[in-house]
Amino acid sequence: MTSAAAPGTPASNSEQDQQNEHEQERQNGGVRRNGPAKQADPDPTGPDPTGPGPGPAAGRSAGARTPDGGPAWKGWAAVSAVALGIFCLITSELLPVGLLTPVGAELGVSDGTAGLMVTVPGLVAGFCAPLVTVGAGRLDRRLVLCVLIALTAAANIAAALAPSFAVVIAARVLVGVGVGGFWAIAGGLAVRLVHRRHVGRATALVFGGVPTASVLGVPAGTLLGELGGWRTAFAAVGALGLLTLAALLLLLPPLPPTGHITFGQLPALLRSNRGVRAGILVTFLVVTGQFAAYTFVRPILQDVSGIDAAYVSTLLLGYGVAGVAGNFVAGARGAHRTLLAVSACLAVILALIAVLPGAVAGIVLLLAWGLAYGGVSVSLQRWMLVSAPASAEAATSLMVAMFNLAIAAGALAGGLAVDGISAPAAPLGGAALMLLAAGTVWATSIRRQSGRTDGAGQTGHPA
Repeated sequence: MTSAAAPGTPASNSEQDQQNEHEQERQNGGVRRNGPAKQADPDPTGPDPTGPGPGPAAGRSAGARTPDGGPAWKGWAAVSAVALGIFCLITSELLPVGLLTPVGAELGVSDGTAGLMVTVPGLVAGFCAPLVTVGAGRLDRRLVLCVLIALTAAANIAAALAPSFAVVIAARVLVGVGVGGFWAIAGGLAVRLVHRRHVGRATALVFGGVPTASVLGVPAGTLLGELGGWRTAFAAVGALGLLTLAALLLLLPPLPPTGHITFGQLPALLRSNRGVRAGILVTFLVVTGQFAAYTFVRPILQDVSGIDAAYVSTLLLGYGVAGVAGNFVAGARGAHRTLLAVSACLAVILALIAVLPGAVAGIVLLLAWGLAYGGVSVSLQRWMLVSAPASAEAATSLMVAMFNLAIAAGALAGGLAVDGISAPAAPLGGAALMLLAAGTVWATSIRRQSGRTDGAGQTGHPA
């Protein structure tokens, strides 16, 4: 039992132990199963896998303090502020999804060209996620997060005042910088804000801002755009950014660097860990397929389902409610099985919504779409934790990069399909990618089960 404390205190491992664990990880397909790896299937929605459980040994009084000895409520207030920041940033990134048509009409561009408002920040965020994570190693994390959220707020206000589409795109570049950097850094902060036995729940709360923004922030912005115009929607998200900045300044404690990731660690993790590689591929396929279709959900609902434009924003709110429900349902289940079910269901839903006419069919499929996609973000994050429990920050940085690049790739592919073929071509292409994702998850699950069987007789560090 000598290695039982290792997950909670990685600094106590000797260099040789770490090398042995990396070798074990390579042999086992990227998932550690011996010693600390016996806990290689952590539950990000349950007790923290990196620390003691909530049993008597942990002690009630210990959980009532933050890592720096402060009262627990301050830690949870800081976590909530970070979650609000994630919500604000992802809402900023995806806000144009429900505003493509009015923005394009006023600024004189097609729906496909207007889709660049989603493509550009996704590309920038994808590149900035690892760059900011590495570059911020010497800076206080509180300062970095505040600068990034302020930059995003200013960008949204600039977009609201933009006289041309070129100015909007320039503002969207700044949004991409904020999204990529903030999301990547925030993912590793929970361990510094709450007691370690609550890190799992705190991390789930932080990342809960991602699906909530996807399924509630965008529909709410669409509704606001319907009521007051697209410029009002951008201005409102800019104001939300300023409120978030105030919350971060008031609630986040100083967070000096405790170490930083090097550029060399990121490709090394991809080379040595098959689970992370598979998770990155699934992220690309699912998110690209999603945003190839969802970026153009308005023209799809209007052209294929025959739904009046006045009802689209209300229906997207229904999509959002279904997505939040899907997030909670997926959070209680294993990542591999959930992603297999989600990607298979989305393949069917996207194919049907592209070809089935009628408002009733469109509404039912849209709600089912929201329910299924709501479980994607939490399942992908859980996959990363399962695949690389000792390298969660690096794995999360890679996932964030691919997630945002996939948003850009999906919006670009969907735009080409809409402009070059027709609106139904976007969800049909998304359905094909979802099928590939389902196949990848299935193949990974088979290999994972085979690896467990082959390794059943292996010995390693005692659990």
